[in-house]
Amino acid sequence: MELKEAVKGRRSIRKFKSDAVPRAVLEEILADARWSPSWGNTQPWEFYVLTGRPLAEFKRQNYEKSLSGALPSPDVPMPEKWPPAMKDRYGALGRIVLETLGIPREDKEARNRYYLGMTGLFDAPCLLVACLPRELRVEYGMLDIGLITQTICLLAYDRGLGTCIMAAAVVYADLLRDIAGIPDDRRVVVGMALGYPDETYPLNHFTRPRASWEEFTRWVE
Repeated sequence: MELKEAVKGRRSIRKFKSDAVPRAVLEEILADARWSPSWGNTQPWEFYVLTGRPLAEFKRQNYEKSLSGALPSPDVPMPEKWPPAMKDRYGALGRIVLETLGIPREDKEARNRYYLGMTGLFDAPCLLVACLPRELRVEYGMLDIGLITQTICLLAYDRGLGTCIMAAAVVYADLLRDIAGIPDDRRVVVGMALGYPDETYPLNHFTRPRASWEEFTRWVE
C-alpha cells in the first residue's frame, strides 16, 4: 500500500466485526510502530492491550458507570472550549453522524443511545491504552503519544484493520487501572479501539470533511 493511500484512507471506524485480531498481527504492528519518532529518542510510551474477558469486563463497567451518571475522571483533562472554527467543525461532524444514522436532532433519546454505545468501543475486539510516566511533563509526552498512535493507525490500516482513537475509553482512568493492572505512576492518556471494520455500517463510509491546506498554513518568505 502506498503511504499516501494509507494517510487518506485511514478513518475512525465506528462499528467493528466480532472477529478477534490474531496476537501475532498485533505484535507485528507494535514492533513496526516502535520506529516512531520521539523526543530525544526517549520512547516514553507504554501500551496495555486488552482483549477477551478483560476487555468485555471493561466494556460492561464502562457502560454501567456512564449510565449511572458517574463523573468522568480522566488522567488527562478533556477540552471543554474550542476556538470558533474548531467548534464549527466539531459540530458539523456531529450533525453528519446523526444524519447518517437517521437520528433527528430533536430525538434526544436516540442521540443518548448512540453516545452511550461508545462505551462499548463500537464492539471492537481489541483496545490499546496508551500511557506515560507521571513524572514526565505531559505536554511533550503527548506529542510522542500522538506520533506513535498515528503510526499504529496507519500500520493497522495497511493490514486491513480499522481503528478509532477514543476519549470514551479513558474517561474512567481508575477503571482501566483496576482491570488492566496499570500502576498509579502511569498516566492513562488515550485509548484506541482496533479490529476488522464492519463494511456494511453507514458510519464507516460517510464523506469526511477536511479544511483545505491553505486554511492551516502560513507562509513566511
